[in-house]
Amino acid sequence: MYRCLASDLTALTTFGVPVKAREYCRVDAEAELEELFRTGCLDDPSLLVLGGGSNLLFVTDPPGMVLHPAMRGITFTEDRGTEVIVQCAAGEAWDDLVAETVAAGLSGLENLSLIPGSVGAAPVQNIGAYGVELKDVFHSLRAFDREDGRWLVLGPADCRFAYRRSVFKEELRERMIITSVSLKLSRGSAPDLGYGSIRTELDALGINNPGPAEVRAAVISIRQSKLPDPQVLGNAGSFFKNPEVDASTASPLMEAWPGLPSWNMPDGRVKLAAGWLIEKAGLKGFRLGNAGVHDRQALVLVNHGGASGAEILRLATIVKQTVKERFGILLEPEVNIIGGALQA
Repeated sequence: MYRCLASDLTALTTFGVPVKAREYCRVDAEAELEELFRTGCLDDPSLLVLGGGSNLLFVTDPPGMVLHPAMRGITFTEDRGTEVIVQCAAGEAWDDLVAETVAAGLSGLENLSLIPGSVGAAPVQNIGAYGVELKDVFHSLRAFDREDGRWLVLGPADCRFAYRRSVFKEELRERMIITSVSLKLSRGSAPDLGYGSIRTELDALGINNPGPAEVRAAVISIRQSKLPDPQVLGNAGSFFKNPEVDASTASPLMEAWPGLPSWNMPDGRVKLAAGWLIEKAGLKGFRLGNAGVHDRQALVLVNHGGASGAEILRLATIVKQTVKERFGILLEPEVNIIGGALQA
């Protein structure tokens, strides 16, 4: 365990905006959480659990302790032949886990390649990309309840996964500290090629019968062609969720805009492409000071260098208001905003 006062967190977030913690604590083992609980350090209602910092925008400095789970380790815990359970500690980088499982010939995570962030943060957001979400391969997780000091093992039903949501963003928000995640992966099953751009990329490479390694390579190629590298251009990936609207709202929009990408949802609602809406609102490449809308993917807001969290928040508000005025659609942030909120 490592603790310090007045710690600079800028390098621990992918947006790269200036931010300092009043107190920072890196936790390297589960027993250290029990020690912090006994000493009352976890009682602070303003405590913030920081994962990979890839889905956060700090508008102000966090007022309380910042707890950083940094446990490491990937274990293939159960081999059932065609199915393998893989347990991964919360502090591992998500893409390192994807790379290791794909190298072992396992499928299930290849579509989620190159997503930034830590493994422990993945269930909170129910991360997803290219037709696959974490819930599709989720087995269980281990977490420490900082309210009563209990260790819990939660399964899929307990986590209540939905589109970019989970119980950890609702009634268990700020309560559970996830220390490991177990996933159920496959050996020998066909990869998910339902997302059109993956099939297009594979066809361009002349690959007809891809395995997980080939799909991972295709996904990485697609992401690198569209999305900025956070180490080069500060960003938190998709800033907004793809909005889900009633069919009665979607139909007139799709008639007026035939090119609007949409997906029918099981509950009868329709998911619309937020990036397309932002681009058609004329905001692709738009800049506000040092903050901007990415010029290749309008769903991504970027820090061109020296932007503050407040500056990026002002840009996000402009995007939200412009899309609402143009299309009547209200965008919601996918990024967690600390110390501020988008204006309606």
